[in-house]
Amino acid sequence: CMKKILIIQTAFIGDVVLSTCIIEKLHAFFPGAQIDFLLRKGNEGLLKAHPCLNEVLIWDKKNGKYKTLWRLLRVIRKKKYDKVINVQRFGATGLLTAFSNAKQRIGFDKNPFSRAFDVRVKHSMGDGAATTHEIERNLSLIQSFTDNTIYKPRLYPSQQDRDSVQPLKPLPYICIAPASVWFTKQYPAEKWISFINKIPASYTIYLLGAPGEAKLCEEIQQKAGREIISLAGQLNFLQSAALMQDAVMNYVNDSAPMHFASAMNAPVTAVYCSTIPAFGYGPLSDKKYIVEIQEPLYCRPCGLHGYKQCPEGHFKCAYLIRDEQLLETLGNACHRLNGPSGRAPE
Repeated sequence: CMKKILIIQTAFIGDVVLSTCIIEKLHAFFPGAQIDFLLRKGNEGLLKAHPCLNEVLIWDKKNGKYKTLWRLLRVIRKKKYDKVINVQRFGATGLLTAFSNAKQRIGFDKNPFSRAFDVRVKHSMGDGAATTHEIERNLSLIQSFTDNTIYKPRLYPSQQDRDSVQPLKPLPYICIAPASVWFTKQYPAEKWISFINKIPASYTIYLLGAPGEAKLCEEIQQKAGREIISLAGQLNFLQSAALMQDAVMNYVNDSAPMHFASAMNAPVTAVYCSTIPAFGYGPLSDKKYIVEIQEPLYCRPCGLHGYKQCPEGHFKCAYLIRDEQLLETLGNACHRLNGPSGRAPE
């Protein structure tokens, strides 16, 4: 009988969202199990009041990284988990898993501590011919005691989160999350502005982002030739997700907001600059579109993650994307929304 399970994912926001597919599947297979989740401080808002979770453990990496790690290890050992499932390939979380005292310790073979795991799962980025999505990699960790069915990631905004963004929804709207942690993953501000100026005036446009992205959003807001509303730094993770859910379209980079859209099954257009969908982090919504440079570029992709600047100095993978490519996905979304005639159904 499986009573207590811990999932470990202390990486970035998007990584946490993509690992929620494991929570969904475990809860479906073992509805009576107590599922806990360990993440890094700052990301706990993603899983606030999650209906399938018992407890969220937080690792404060910034204040005495290793001191807090040892403290966490003591907490984990006391809880006597039946299974600890480590989604990461880094030493620190490998150490937590290896010394967790759990009956079964599960993780990827690429983790430096994997020799101490009871179950080591091969980690594969795909062979180029077929793309393995990150959620398939994540779910492979629990396949031996579940099955090979794919479960999608999911976020659960509270009624309060939904109510707080409801006043923003009276008219058809578009959300744009223009920022990314990495420069080469971020569609340039002037390209967003050019696209925004071609969007039909009947749509309200909301810019989404973290507090640190407010400056970029303000710049876009000021330079755009129309009224747009910046909500950067004003909404928490789950409020942003609740707003994205009912948008006519969400425009995002290859970054966390794309995964928010996936977790809410919200319509999404993902703009890929230096990275490519074949890495396995693409959108999962039923209505999903990918926009990228249409001709092959010798230097693309330049790496699995982004860079602080274009290694070649030209950033053609972003600048050669055309406004029309983004506008086309909006047209497709409206066509689906209104039926083949393009008019709203009677």
